[in-house]
Amino acid sequence: MDNNTFHHALKIREDLCIGCSHCMNVCPTEAIRVKNGKSVLIAEKCIDCGECFRVCPVSAIIIDHDDFNRIFDYKYRVALIPSVFTGQFPDEISEKQIHSVMMELGFTHIYEVENGVEILVDAINKYAEQNPVQRPLISSFCPAVIRLIQVKFPSLVDNIIRVKPPLDISAGFIIREFAGSGIPAEEVGIFYVTPCAAKIAAIKDPVGESSSSISGVINMDFLFSKVLRQVKQKKSDTCAIPTSGELTARATCWSLTNGEASQLSGRCLAIDEIHNVIEFLEKIENEELNDIDYLELRACDESCAGGVLTTSNRFLTADRLRNRATNRDKAPVQKHPEGFRDISSEKQFLEDNISIDPIKPRSILMLDENMAEAMKKMDRVNRIMMLLPMVDCGICGAPSCQALAQDIVQNNAKIHQCIFIQKILEQKGEMSLEEGVSVMQDIWGFSKTNKYRDLKGI
Repeated sequence: MDNNTFHHALKIREDLCIGCSHCMNVCPTEAIRVKNGKSVLIAEKCIDCGECFRVCPVSAIIIDHDDFNRIFDYKYRVALIPSVFTGQFPDEISEKQIHSVMMELGFTHIYEVENGVEILVDAINKYAEQNPVQRPLISSFCPAVIRLIQVKFPSLVDNIIRVKPPLDISAGFIIREFAGSGIPAEEVGIFYVTPCAAKIAAIKDPVGESSSSISGVINMDFLFSKVLRQVKQKKSDTCAIPTSGELTARATCWSLTNGEASQLSGRCLAIDEIHNVIEFLEKIENEELNDIDYLELRACDESCAGGVLTTSNRFLTADRLRNRATNRDKAPVQKHPEGFRDISSEKQFLEDNISIDPIKPRSILMLDENMAEAMKKMDRVNRIMMLLPMVDCGICGAPSCQALAQDIVQNNAKIHQCIFIQKILEQKGEMSLEEGVSVMQDIWGFSKTNKYRDLKGI
């Protein structure tokens, strides 16, 4: 097992956090605790799904990304954009206008991530033929899902297909194109415009690869606002580039729910939204379902159209892209972006380099590396849980009674943090009221527990 912690794009700003516990309650891997009135991230449990970012009422959770001005460190500056980026703009704004403004902002080339789909489809089908026993195969597209499986469903890591997602395939093609023109690699900067935090983490700390070919990551909400503002300020739709290229219909919808599953053979299902994914993986792990060939699993509702860094309504974005794909079905000839050949020109090279290394489990359920010790700790967890009320109220600063029991066994919490246990100890005379208040202050901070200490006149 790899004991190194993940790189995380999600950060908690302690100066802004009010300890409301919203983030703790929605985290799918119970990676957040409240201590001294502030949310605290448990790094080895976090999968960067961004659910905490969505619900924070005071914007205390931020997503760390690269400064936009970093693009100017390179002579050749490539914006690697997913289709959901252009799909967020109103219909009256063309892709050509969007790409043109991006070049005016400083990029020298624009390339859409989903170009890599044209290589990936054949690779997935070939992988399925070569691995007929391992079912269901699980898509490697969503990095939040990959990390979820690593930490919460470690027995299923071998089901993940060991091929690169479209993002990495397209980046590999771009590097190949510049190298073929004699341009040194150090002069080329590839910047991915991300709809989510998980892809930032995956680029900074890739799973199944030693490093990423991508130079930096730009938050989609930042670039969307910048481009939209400049497009609206323009008095005409003149463009700085003669052509922006055009994706095929299947590539256009690949990052949407069922965009991937609909293109593969066998019984393929598409599941989106992280809690739905967890529920389905539990069924797979319990062997309740055994007749599924392929699973497209995405952490966000409506897949990438619902990423935490998108701005437009996810349903409208998905509808725009599906309408665009329908129109392209009527004229399915693919144009390649100006300055690049068609990606199929490097198909053999990309297929030869499409595999990733085995994905290692990093289970959060494992209480100790030593199996005998882990069994003892699990027994203690079970005994502690018999003493706890099992109401998952969160007052102890942990999201559930089970999480508190595990924290206690790992020496990260005390049983008297449970308010129900406190009351029992007070009744027995084993804990004073002042001691109970002190425990609550350690969890929720002084201000929350002090304001109600003088109840006279209420």
